[in-house]
Amino acid sequence: MHDLTGFQRDLLAVIAGLDDPHGLAVKAELEEYYESEIHHGRLYPNLDTLVDKGLVDKGELDQRTNYYTLTRRGRRELTARREWEQQYVDLSE
Repeated sequence: MHDLTGFQRDLLAVIAGLDDPHGLAVKAELEEYYESEIHHGRLYPNLDTLVDKGLVDKGELDQRTNYYTLTRRGRRELTARREWEQQYVDLSE
């Protein structure tokens, strides 16, 4: 997880929060969060990187649409990141 960009970590969080989202659903969520357009040239290479790292599985809905799910490793890494953040950031005060 330490070698991922912030954008890639955000992709993991969005994928974790949606049920088998397709690329455009992930894109829409991130555009709402970032309040700017996410270009395909940024989105899909980063999704492919997460697949290559074994953090995300990519499946095919149809010939034009893929869906994405976190792998067990992806969930572990995301959980570990959250735990690491919580030791430094206490928002309960």
